[in-house]
Amino acid sequence: MKIYNTLTKKKEEFIPLEPNQVKMYVCGPTVYDYIHIGNARPMVIFDTVRRYFEYKGYQVNYVSNFTDIDDKLIQKAKQEQTEVSLIAQHFILTCKQDMESLNIRPATVHPLATNEMDSIIEMITMLIQKGYAYPKEGTVYFRTKKFSHYGSLSHKNLEDLQSGNRTLLVSGVAQKEDPLDFVLWKPKKEGEPFWSSTWSEGRPGWHIECSAMCKKYLGDQIDIHAGGEDLIFPHHENEIAQSEALSETQFARYWMHNAFLNINHKKMAKSEKNFFTVREIAEKYSGNILRFFLLNAHYRSPLNFSEDLMLSAKNALERLITGIEKLSTLEAQNLSPDLQEKERNDQKQLHSLIQKYEQAMEDDFNTADAIAAIFECIKLSNSTANQNSSLAYVKECKTCIVQLCSVLGIDTERANEILDEEIEELIAQRTQARKEKNFTLADDIRKQLEKMDIILEDTRNGVVWKRL
Repeated sequence: MKIYNTLTKKKEEFIPLEPNQVKMYVCGPTVYDYIHIGNARPMVIFDTVRRYFEYKGYQVNYVSNFTDIDDKLIQKAKQEQTEVSLIAQHFILTCKQDMESLNIRPATVHPLATNEMDSIIEMITMLIQKGYAYPKEGTVYFRTKKFSHYGSLSHKNLEDLQSGNRTLLVSGVAQKEDPLDFVLWKPKKEGEPFWSSTWSEGRPGWHIECSAMCKKYLGDQIDIHAGGEDLIFPHHENEIAQSEALSETQFARYWMHNAFLNINHKKMAKSEKNFFTVREIAEKYSGNILRFFLLNAHYRSPLNFSEDLMLSAKNALERLITGIEKLSTLEAQNLSPDLQEKERNDQKQLHSLIQKYEQAMEDDFNTADAIAAIFECIKLSNSTANQNSSLAYVKECKTCIVQLCSVLGIDTERANEILDEEIEELIAQRTQARKEKNFTLADDIRKQLEKMDIILEDTRNGVVWKRL
């Protein structure tokens, strides 16, 4: 299995720290609002990575945090005249609901920064003792230049960072020893939540929170650290500096980063009025369809979101579900039980497609090619499984397709329920059109259903439908 490592800028063979074990940390959202589809992409991608490791027999310790204390949370609480903790609790709940709709499995641990203050303060204290950090008027800074490998992940060097390119400098004030030093602890401002420390009543910087939580739940060294590419610098760069300065060992063996998601070829932004939450998308499309859409491109490739592409994903998922339904229909018939000799070649083709799927996933988790392999399985079953097939072959085809979908987190049973609802809705629209004598519309709906392989029969008791 090969993974593209941002640290080395190349694909590398995955070798776990411990046999059959994977320690994986994924940076989670700052919970001050509903998650948007940009947040959803890494959640879906790295949930799928986890699922594939488990499919291959690994035990995965998967940690993903919620950032529940931050400037954005404080600002939101002020606007709504409430407490930061209540804002965080509300949006953690809604985030978990949205994750469930996307069939994202809960992490092994979902730590909250506010629950880990003892660990965070202890880590800062140890960094000061080792000379990597220093307090100044209640603020604690990390000495960036003291860490010799700073910039190794983002492939930036200190000279470039100091050459006047202000966009790369970590913000700060004149009390820093060096402009590149970043904050580990900051004093409270009036009305802000705070925790007591020997330096001041205040709160931690964002970067130290993840380092402390990762250390507590996974140890000094982990297999995979992941997140969106916007986190490479400075967040993940600073995590490396803090963690390795303390442990004196490599923090993460493999760094995985997903590319951005754009809306109609533009960066998603509220100012552009192209900012969509998962909940807004769910008003038109199921979470299953959104997940399927997000997996239809390689995670390191920029992904464009548009209405047309979502409709394409919806139609493709319907074709997949229809293929599974055909196998279910055959499975319920009185077929001969044992595999027939003439089916052995078809069975070999099926096995080769499973291998093709696995090869795609083991080449840096190429979900787009893995989905293509699933559709080849559907094509094979459509052309070879019929009333003359054996039950053994039909069952094997169905089990294979359902399992490969499940590894990607595509819930074929839930998708089928949604598809059934859509069919019933179209039939209701056709019935209403017939009552209104709008026979053109009624015929159009019938043709639409036929394209979905749905056949209607008008009976005295109403409309009965079945799949081809």
